[in-house]
Amino acid sequence: MDLKPLFEPRTMAVFGVSSSNYRHPANEIFTKNLLRYPVKVYGVNPRGGTVNGQAIHRSISEIPEPIDLAVIAVRADFVPDVLSECIRAKTRSATVISGGFAEAGRRDLQQRIVAIAQEASFPFVGPNCLGIYVPSHVDTFFLPGERMVKPTVGNVSFVSQSGGILVDHLIKFAGEGVGLAKAISIGNKALLGELDLLDYLAQDPATRVIAFYIEGFGPNEGRAFVLNAGKCGKPVIVLKSGKSAGGSRAVSSHTASLAGDYASFSAALSQYGIVEAANELEMISFCESLSVYAKPIQGRVGIVTVSGGHGAMAVDACTAHGIAVPALPEDVREALRKDLSPSVREIASLVNPIDLTGSGIDDDFVATAETLFAMEQIDCVLALLLPYVPGITADLGAKLSSVATRCGKPLIAYVPHVEKYAMLIEGFELNGAPVSPSIEGAVLMVEALRRNRP
Repeated sequence: MDLKPLFEPRTMAVFGVSSSNYRHPANEIFTKNLLRYPVKVYGVNPRGGTVNGQAIHRSISEIPEPIDLAVIAVRADFVPDVLSECIRAKTRSATVISGGFAEAGRRDLQQRIVAIAQEASFPFVGPNCLGIYVPSHVDTFFLPGERMVKPTVGNVSFVSQSGGILVDHLIKFAGEGVGLAKAISIGNKALLGELDLLDYLAQDPATRVIAFYIEGFGPNEGRAFVLNAGKCGKPVIVLKSGKSAGGSRAVSSHTASLAGDYASFSAALSQYGIVEAANELEMISFCESLSVYAKPIQGRVGIVTVSGGHGAMAVDACTAHGIAVPALPEDVREALRKDLSPSVREIASLVNPIDLTGSGIDDDFVATAETLFAMEQIDCVLALLLPYVPGITADLGAKLSSVATRCGKPLIAYVPHVEKYAMLIEGFELNGAPVSPSIEGAVLMVEALRRNRP
């Protein structure tokens, strides 16, 4: 099946648009695409009428041009006929927003729409989903546009069985500066599932990192997913729910999925170098880190800070994750000491973590970073910055990230995320270095690079 029309439609038909109920899900989808996206959108409803000054077509056959993507937001009982109508009209793909299928006990109705689509090799996402969001191109989410928080355009694609979990992550992506390529809510995944989308996104030039929120798999799907993810050539991150007995029951009632044996699935992910996120914090940190650095590391970190307490906390977090923090040899420490500013030279602690103290200035950070990047025993540098220290300027992020680019090793920073420090944070991010608002989050970014070994 050709999935390109799902993500790059030039024309779209929205079924269920109402001339009287302007808050109907179909109307939300129709209006936002009409006013804010380049896709040419048509409304369809057998009752006809108008919405936003546009005529509502009584049938897709009335639309004067071929349709790339149909968005179906009608009662579940009507979906088979709408799907058949789309296929007769040579529509190329669909998202079925409607609920009321297997998750509501109506597996026969869900199987019916699958049979219709399979016979025609017609790709659709859903049912019981939000569908697809591609920044600046198309948005089939039925959520009001003014309430959405959307990330910038980037290279992370996120596939989720849960629409709510997906939208929550998009909000967090926006807050953390993680850029989005595609967001796909698959709901009951009656036809297209994780494996199909993994194969598509592995070839998608806009996608560098593929993230999944997974509730469960059908028979043999989990094994095939792990095998394909391990060899797809891009970082794959998985957040799994249904780990407990109660969570498994919740998964079954949500999208009618089988949660399966979590322990075996988790072990398989690790075996094939697929990065598993334990929670939302890990998912966001992993996405941000791997969207910048795809090359695996052994996990030997050099830490530079102006606060001994921050350094100690970072070492504890590294140790908990199995990340090494090698001590600097004596000759390296003495050479570095000579490069530091006179006010810091005699009071800095240079073992690792390197504590430049509250007297540290930009040049001290740069000299330390150059020393750490040059060491064979160090494959990543963690910079813990406290922007309120007098000697640090707003240019330090740009200075350190330029050193990292020149040396060819990853740099990850911790900076408190408040508006006052935006310029410092942007200095890192604009030069390709990820920034976390927490020490634990920064260490998790290192952990993602260590685990990513497909």
